[in-house]
Amino acid sequence: MKVAVVGATGMVGQIMLKILEERNFPVTELIPVASEKSVGKTVEYKGKPYPIVSMQDAVNRRPDLALFSAGGSTSLEWAPKFEQVGTFVVDNSSAWRMDPSKKLVVPEINAHVLTAEDKIIANPNCSTIQLVMVLNPLHQKYKIKRVIVSTYQSVTGTGKAAVDQLNDEIRSSVDGNPCTVAKVYPYEIFKNALPHCDVFDEGGYTKEELKLMREPKKIMGDDSFQLTATAVRVPVQGGHSESVNIEFENEFDLDEVKSILSQTSGVSLQDDVAQNIYPMAKYAEGKDEVFVGRLRKDPSQPHALNCWIVADNLRKGAATNAVQIAEYLVEKKFI
Repeated sequence: MKVAVVGATGMVGQIMLKILEERNFPVTELIPVASEKSVGKTVEYKGKPYPIVSMQDAVNRRPDLALFSAGGSTSLEWAPKFEQVGTFVVDNSSAWRMDPSKKLVVPEINAHVLTAEDKIIANPNCSTIQLVMVLNPLHQKYKIKRVIVSTYQSVTGTGKAAVDQLNDEIRSSVDGNPCTVAKVYPYEIFKNALPHCDVFDEGGYTKEELKLMREPKKIMGDDSFQLTATAVRVPVQGGHSESVNIEFENEFDLDEVKSILSQTSGVSLQDDVAQNIYPMAKYAEGKDEVFVGRLRKDPSQPHALNCWIVADNLRKGAATNAVQIAEYLVEKKFI
């Protein structure tokens, strides 16, 4: 199978290559794609170097599958060109997510909506993926009425330049020398928390918050519940965390909630406060599961549950989910 990885030199693209290898995806020909300035350089896959090619060269080679992680404008321009040559595109940008003609997929929840005609498939926002992995099984049982989510998002969600900024600020605090790298954020991120993920809209919400408010309804195939969000960037290098309050239509039993989540594919229950066991970004990094814990009833509201959800935003929040979509396409022999 010819597989193109678009944005192969980026943080998510590098993880995509790693996960394709880890999961032994049936790649017979790898086509790494990046910006023009990277053409001719190489990336490594299964211990071998592969030359980076231009976008047009990749289209000309008619890959069976293209995994995109190169930004919305690039996807809007090039995904249709891959589609025209018969390529299945799994896109990690926000370009197609809310397009009514495109499917927005978390395989454990709604892979069944995919057909052989779905050539451009949207990969959800990283924070959305870990959220719906917990919401969906509980919604099936108790019917969700309203969700309030506050995120604590790592700098890897912004990209390599943000990681460089954080590490430079840490270095500066130790040696006393001024920071030398360009700032990605409007303020320092080290020893700080920025309630500012992506750009603000006219209503005062950021794009990240709006994604969290809109995408779960499409993935879960139900717009009957309400959702509001506040997204915050924190000085963590890998792994997003979320404080989530879920109000149900129906009464729930806490032990039953734990049982449901412990049996949900892709979800790992870590909930034993007596032993200080709860999800943490530090220990979720590098793993594909979505971790949930700190489960407790909300005494201020009937039928409401508080929980804490953590996942590696570069893996299940991006690359792993994209590869899982591709695996489903292979399983169903669409490719």
